[in-house]
Amino acid sequence: MTAPVPSGLPFMKMHGLGNDFVVIDARLTPVAVPDTLVCALADRHRGVGFDQLAVIETAGNADAHLVFYNADGSRSAACGNATRCIAAHLMAETGRSALTLTTERGALAAERTSDGMVSVNMGAPQLEWQDIPLAEAMETLHLPIEGDPVATGMGNPHCTFFVPDAEAVDLSTFGPRIEHHPLYPQRTNVQVASVIGPDHLRMRVWERGAGLTLASGSSSCATTVAAARRGLTGRRVRITLDGGDLLIDWRDDGVWMTGPTEHVFSGTLTPAFLARAL
Repeated sequence: MTAPVPSGLPFMKMHGLGNDFVVIDARLTPVAVPDTLVCALADRHRGVGFDQLAVIETAGNADAHLVFYNADGSRSAACGNATRCIAAHLMAETGRSALTLTTERGALAAERTSDGMVSVNMGAPQLEWQDIPLAEAMETLHLPIEGDPVATGMGNPHCTFFVPDAEAVDLSTFGPRIEHHPLYPQRTNVQVASVIGPDHLRMRVWERGAGLTLASGSSSCATTVAAARRGLTGRRVRITLDGGDLLIDWRDDGVWMTGPTEHVFSGTLTPAFLARAL
């Protein structure tokens, strides 16, 4: 990786249901992304602001490779809504309606749906304790944590609580406590979900390294898997988040996520900002 060019660094601002991202296209010019730059960019007052930063890189065996960073500078192997947003951008760029992206999670298929939304196959869920990972061997369907949550891996760890009313939970205090629970050595994303109808869940999320977010694609996938395993829903579920709805479909070939995307604006980071951030 080389340092950002002195003349500035182009970026795109995107979101899926208010789950927002800064996206840097490094396919032509490799870009260094130290923690200091990630955190400076994430600052919603002095930077651009985002839940996650995504970097698009070249991939020899796919259309592009994606690297994700949380707002605190930590890496994430998966980011479903960012993957959908970038897929939409690349489809518009190429004129194609289907492509393959790679992440630390592996190869992910993306498709444009007939109604203009974007679907991404987030891969098979990780259901064994060592794959999520948890700190010790245990049954992942019922964790020994107050509230009886479910552990699921979607390339990143998740802890899902089924509650009578997701709106009533104070996630600003509950979320960080569970994020750092000792059963999760890599920390965890935290979801609270309520069944509000047949195959329809209301979910709110505290994201590892980002905090409260309006939506989370991987969390929606994990919650659908957890609900289906508990017998609360089927495997095709509508998830209502603070930012809107996602359709999750746990199929034999993986967990598919479908929803809207938006490219809000493009800009250029100034040399002065980069000098301060680096």
